Amino acid sequence: MVQLAPGASAPVADSRDVDAPRVIPKALSNRQKAAVVVRLLLNEGADIPLEELPDDLQEKLTHQLGQMGLVDRVTLASVAHEFAEALDSIGLSFPHGLAGALDAVSDRIAPATAARLRKEAGVRQIGDPWQRLREIPTEDLADMAQAESTEIAAVMLSKLETAKAAQLLGHLPGPIARRITYAVSKTANITPEAVERIGWSLAAQLDQRPATAFSDGPGVRVGAILNQSAAATRDGLLTALDEEDTDFAAVVRRSIFTFAHIPARILPRDVPAVLRGVVQADLVTALAGAATDEDKGAVDFMLSNMSSRMADNLREEISERGKVKLSEAEDAMTQIVGAIRTLVDEGAITLIEEDSED
Repeated sequence: MVQLAPGASAPVADSRDVDAPRVIPKALSNRQKAAVVVRLLLNEGADIPLEELPDDLQEKLTHQLGQMGLVDRVTLASVAHEFAEALDSIGLSFPHGLAGALDAVSDRIAPATAARLRKEAGVRQIGDPWQRLREIPTEDLADMAQAESTEIAAVMLSKLETAKAAQLLGHLPGPIARRITYAVSKTANITPEAVERIGWSLAAQLDQRPATAFSDGPGVRVGAILNQSAAATRDGLLTALDEEDTDFAAVVRRSIFTFAHIPARILPRDVPAVLRGVVQADLVTALAGAATDEDKGAVDFMLSNMSSRMADNLREEISERGKVKLSEAEDAMTQIVGAIRTLVDEGAITLIEEDSED
């Protein structure tokens, strides 16, 4: 028995010492916990890409959401805490299956290997086929549209962004473009399943294409070579190409960009950016060595779109430079064209399309 000191009173029990009844979280399955987390995130306004899940998981999750009913606060807090701890313990997250892995590394492995693995990946089971189709060049889409029925082409047109759909129509012959545009009015009642099947069918055509060794077309490659060639060599080869294949020669001519094309292809506001990428000596040599009317027009264009002080300094240096050898002038002009190409490749400037009316 406990002895109390003289004058001491017996201790009074604190209400906090009494065990309060605890609410125990409900035991939930992993599927139920997933439904709780998804519902919680949706309530908080999170954008969850559930469409990237395989179809069977989307169905199971949707059914589970419909069966949950009410979840008490204690259970909700327990599930949220468990989910947060699981996230904190994750070190790396890998893509889902071979198809997802291909999407992650397709631009870093050999094209032939990527093409072969994509055929084995079962890409039709996961992902959005229309996203792949939106990423291919408009010219390729136009070829596909002409090879398919008008109704299929109308679905393709409807699934593209507005700007790319307009570009697609521009690459089609007038009668075909009109038929496809009218056929869009017949797609009002098409089901999502049918649209998805059409998408996978079109995407499968991409997988069946053989891998190519060159990313650019032959006309673009020849044009890039002739860009770096001497004017006499370039003119002679273009004349020979005209005699051999007029269509191919036209493609090559569209791919060629020379010093004389600067006024027609460069925006006036981009001239200072071009000048910053050129060595001063090369710039003076190119401007001083302009002999043809087209090259002189390019000189006037550049001088009129820079600061007056810089233009006056260049005119003084040009007069001091005197006569320039043709080979030296062409080499300097090639340096300026190369600087322009570098800026275009980096996205710093954009060339004006030759057929543009603006």
